[in-house]
Amino acid sequence: MPASATKALRVAVLADSDTRWKWGALTATRVCPPDTEIHLDGYLLRGRATPTARQLQEVGVSADSLREVTAVEFLRAMAGARGEDSYDVLVLALVGGGVQAMLHGLGRVWQHDAERPVVVTGYVGVVYEKLADGLLLRHGADLVLANSRQDADRFRAVYEGVGADAAAVTEVALPFLGGAAYAGEPGRDDRPYTVVFAAQPSVPDSRRDRTYLLERLIGHARLHPEREVLLKLRSKPGEHTTHIEELPYQKLVQRADPPANFRLVYGHMGEVLDRTDLLVTVSSTAALESLHRRIPTVVLTDLGVREALGNHHFVGSGCLASWDQLDAGHRPAPDPEWVARQGVAADGGYETAFDEARGRIAALLSRPGGLPPLAPYYTLVTAPGYLPGILARHHLAPDGTPLPGAPAADRAPGPVRQVVRRAARGAYRHGVQRVAPVIRRMGEL
Repeated sequence: MPASATKALRVAVLADSDTRWKWGALTATRVCPPDTEIHLDGYLLRGRATPTARQLQEVGVSADSLREVTAVEFLRAMAGARGEDSYDVLVLALVGGGVQAMLHGLGRVWQHDAERPVVVTGYVGVVYEKLADGLLLRHGADLVLANSRQDADRFRAVYEGVGADAAAVTEVALPFLGGAAYAGEPGRDDRPYTVVFAAQPSVPDSRRDRTYLLERLIGHARLHPEREVLLKLRSKPGEHTTHIEELPYQKLVQRADPPANFRLVYGHMGEVLDRTDLLVTVSSTAALESLHRRIPTVVLTDLGVREALGNHHFVGSGCLASWDQLDAGHRPAPDPEWVARQGVAADGGYETAFDEARGRIAALLSRPGGLPPLAPYYTLVTAPGYLPGILARHHLAPDGTPLPGAPAADRAPGPVRQVVRRAARGAYRHGVQRVAPVIRRMGEL
């Protein structure tokens, strides 16, 4: 539906985890003109990482409506969004396979529609693995957002390399950058110097490596009793985020004996950065948030600089260092050229980072005759041995229609169904966090 100056833009966001909901909702507000009223409807894809109420509150992004859906329920909602209820923009904040399934499902839903929403997708943070796989699964959206100049160049190269249209690639920046610039180290009578380690659910993934990082963090706290040392965690035990966490630091710390100046913290990353004097991580996107605010930032090399850890992405940043160096007082100096290529506007210009996306969306919304059908690269011609499995995971047939028996309730789940669902999720998470590691250790004997 073409947008007008007097009508609020109607935007829908489909997300499958807390971090992707944050990225999707904030992206929706960034890519729409700043002086435009936005009506935002949120849809949370039901699955292992569906965020809890606490996680949603911690993200701190509100919507006019928010409900949990299956893939088929979402497609039915989009099919029913007609007339005044139709959407102008749809943001797919999902893992690559989820994006691909929705593109095919939506293509089927909208095949006879003269008008449809502009479909936007992208990545929630640093892209350091499965570049080609993830990109081709996202191909077919009207805009594939790249969070930096470097990513935009890489994305276009992948699409052009397989003969796919690269016109959808649009350079933006991470939508959650912001906050006050770092004011410098605190004075003696002010708050203590604060070191924050930004933990990641799946990096590193072994007990030995995670225990090592925890011991070094606690050791730093003992070495510097005048400092406050914080372990910033993404989720509480039993909750899942974008990645599965088999060995939560909360459990590992129970076997340690940390000093009084060490503690665990949760909450909004921006609020934690407000009091941070040194941000330490393995490869978290929090490093880019920290660099954006000019906070001294370290990407650890203790476990090597390896693709499996994601810290290889920071080669050339000037931020690589080890705990031994940090204990000795080393402070990194980020390379300004590298930082600029990562979409981090430490010297200003962030507000214009979304201008290209805004212009493209406006042009698409005003296109005469509406938008062309969605055209993903993956079809039964290009990937007949891959695509059906991707779609089947979301209960869709190869032509994008719901498979027989696909869950698609038209009403909210009753009390019994809610209890059963919570119990099933709890059992799954218990299996991931407790049973699976035990079985894995037994297999290594």
